[in-house]
Amino acid sequence: MDPKHFLSIMEKAEKLKCNTRHSWTSNGRQESVADHSWRLAFMALMVRDEFTELDMDKVIRMCLIHDLGEAITGDIPTFDKTKQDEVLEDEVLHDWIATFPETYKQEFVTLFEEMNALETGEAKLYKALDNLEAVIQHNSADLSTWLPLEYELQFTYGKDKVAFSEYLKRLAAEIDCQTRKKIDSK
Repeated sequence: MDPKHFLSIMEKAEKLKCNTRHSWTSNGRQESVADHSWRLAFMALMVRDEFTELDMDKVIRMCLIHDLGEAITGDIPTFDKTKQDEVLEDEVLHDWIATFPETYKQEFVTLFEEMNALETGEAKLYKALDNLEAVIQHNSADLSTWLPLEYELQFTYGKDKVAFSEYLKRLAAEIDCQTRKKIDSK
């Protein structure tokens, strides 16, 4: 890849470090999109022994790129995101990816199609972990950062996504225990 083109892509991708999410970190800093994507990829790496039948390299790639569009649009919390927001994010993402060198363009388009279809084990795992990471992050943040709707959302968000895996259901149950302890400690 031409170094100027590479640097142009990296400049735009850097916005993932600047664009914040609704969540807060344990030390009171607002979480960035890059923070979320990094830990999501790390989660996939750490559960690879539970999913030996899957292509975990692909899952990690999905985790790393899943929010690339937010480098342009910023993050919109799931409870505020509309279909129109999703369409716009997809449009700007595809416009940006269209500028990538052909091999990366093809790879990313194929990955995003698979992720959006949610039919393969890899896509299902990426999406379940994506939802679980958000819940885990909320448990790390101070309760003062939670919106009233999040007290219930902590127990429901992503439950449909983990249903395909006994391991993920057990993980979600353990997260629920931590959520309950956090709320009860208030």
